[in-house]
Amino acid sequence: MIKNREEKRISRHARVRAKIKGTAEKPRLAVFKSNKYISAQLIDDVKAHTIACATSQSITSGTQLEKASQIGTTIADLAKKAGIDTVVFDRGGYIYTGKVAALADAARKSGLTF
Repeated sequence: MIKNREEKRISRHARVRAKIKGTAEKPRLAVFKSNKYISAQLIDDVKAHTIACATSQSITSGTQLEKASQIGTTIADLAKKAGIDTVVFDRGGYIYTGKVAALADAARKSGLTF
């Protein structure tokens, strides 16, 4: 069976999600990216509750990498306000490079621990 790119990503994401789980103390930092935007959520999988979210839809200036870095900084600040300093990183089946890596690095620089 031939799979397209999105089906392969969903398969990789399912494989990762079988191994990681977010809790209230250590939520899952889930990343989603499209061709135009990137977003990040802090998710408590036990309660199926989103603690915080940030998206690049409201950011108008900068390159895609700069927007991803801003989202990483924003999600780290929202996590600090919620009293969270450690998260489990969920790259969403995407390769850890480019926008995904920029978001993760910015979140680490802002004080989140993976």
